[in-house]
Amino acid sequence: MQKRITDDRLIDGCLTGDRNAQKSLFEKYRSTMLGVCMRYARDRDEAEDILMEAFVKVFLNIREFGFKGSFEGWIRKIMINTSINHYRKNLKTYYHSEINEVEEHEILEEESITGRFTADYLMSLINAMPDGYRMVFNLYEIEGYSHKEIAEMLGISVSTSKTQLFYAKKSLKKKIFENLKKDQITGFKGFEDEDLETVQENI
Repeated sequence: MQKRITDDRLIDGCLTGDRNAQKSLFEKYRSTMLGVCMRYARDRDEAEDILMEAFVKVFLNIREFGFKGSFEGWIRKIMINTSINHYRKNLKTYYHSEINEVEEHEILEEESITGRFTADYLMSLINAMPDGYRMVFNLYEIEGYSHKEIAEMLGISVSTSKTQLFYAKKSLKKKIFENLKKDQITGFKGFEDEDLETVQENI
């Protein structure tokens, strides 16, 4: 409740153009929202640029919030949309659509062992994915958007979105397996031989 009251006061201040309220709002959500932008950007500098652009939109459009629902969730959507727009405007590589389309029945929800890794380690693997893989994986697996929504957001087909997710998961599992074999995982909590077999079988 205290968080909501604080947000309401900051929002009221921003509505009147209070610079101190804007600064306080930025400082309150900067770290969290930078983490969101980092998932879609190629590096920290790009994420910082997206963050600043998105916060400008937050302040310019804050009247649209209307005190309905989660304010943090509202800001988060702006961050995601700004990240996507930035990606589309600066797209230099094609989606991996040259890969044969994956039929829907082939996209299986397989049991994974990712719960035994640290979040930082998994995010480092996700951030290293090709842009198309990373965008769809984040939007679907982390943000919870449907393939239809992702297709509309990124200007691709639903089939391409599904294909990107399928190969993103395959790429992630392959990388995990390679690192397990090399025994170079600093954030891994321990594994058995059958874990290697489980990952290898699903590659």
